[in-house]
Amino acid sequence: MFRNVRGFKTSILLAFVLLITSILLPAGQHASAAPSFAKGADISWVPGMEAQGYKWKDKNGVQRDIIDILKKDYQINSVRIRVFVNPSNDYGNGYMNKDRAAALAQRAKNAGMSVMLTLHYSDSWADPGKQTKPAAWKNYTFQQLMDVVWSYTRDVMTTMQSKGVTPDWVQIGNETSNGMLWDDGKASVNMKNYAWLVNTGHNAVKSISSGTKTMVHLANGDDNALFVWNIGGLINNGANFDMIAMSLYPSASGWNTAVTNTVNNAKDMINRYGKEIMISEIGMDNNQPAAGKSFVTAMKNQIRNLPSGKGKGVFYWEPQATPGYNAGYTKGAWQSNMMPTATMEGFID
Repeated sequence: MFRNVRGFKTSILLAFVLLITSILLPAGQHASAAPSFAKGADISWVPGMEAQGYKWKDKNGVQRDIIDILKKDYQINSVRIRVFVNPSNDYGNGYMNKDRAAALAQRAKNAGMSVMLTLHYSDSWADPGKQTKPAAWKNYTFQQLMDVVWSYTRDVMTTMQSKGVTPDWVQIGNETSNGMLWDDGKASVNMKNYAWLVNTGHNAVKSISSGTKTMVHLANGDDNALFVWNIGGLINNGANFDMIAMSLYPSASGWNTAVTNTVNNAKDMINRYGKEIMISEIGMDNNQPAAGKSFVTAMKNQIRNLPSGKGKGVFYWEPQATPGYNAGYTKGAWQSNMMPTATMEGFID
């Protein structure tokens, strides 16, 4: 199948598929125009929190829909939503299957927001410390693994479209600092396999929506050596993707240096690879709202001013989380009284 071929043949075949796709698919199946700069929030915990009875208030103590608060009070124009393959019903560590993710995406679109999907290719969290295959995929050969990444990615995209949503961005994996779908796609073991998996996801997205941008997302945006090794390794092994995404979770006392290093890393990625940059996760300690606001402001302004307009946005990770939600998350931007801290004010221009 064309997605497993490298080099010139891959480019020709993909171009042909995208041409046919653009002719045959209805206009509604292409991503709408993304904002010139995304001011975003990952809101993937929202459905589970709502199911648990959480109700948010604005800074005046008025109870409102959390999406409405984020948009109207903090100028959030985009949301990020994760998708697990076959998750448990655990509100904090599962829950977000393709159907719940699509329903949340529909809510965001109805509010006038753009949508980013994060495909974890796992039944629960995928991150630098674990990239566990879905249980149903555990014993697949590498060819079968590429086939199911292809079919699953297309399935998620068409599920989104059934709700009237075509994502503007899709991450092929989450924080794949050492690859994905271990051990087959572990970058430190087999960079070529990792590259082919990224290619498969990228091509699957493009086969449904040629206008959707694909991303490779790594943790530790201030670690240039990591990005040169990982992104460079992917490109050297023929991987195709549109954007580079970064995470950054600095301390309240060290955020200035972390932002400087991340911005310098972003500039280096632009110079080396010509890719657009998205900061798809940031967070600051909930009890440091002044530092949080300054951090968000600096990150937003500096990424927006990257060379050649290559900085495309900044997303705060789960701002609606209250202190200690899900057994200890402490980097949300809402208080236990369900009113916001000042952190999200950093997004306001």
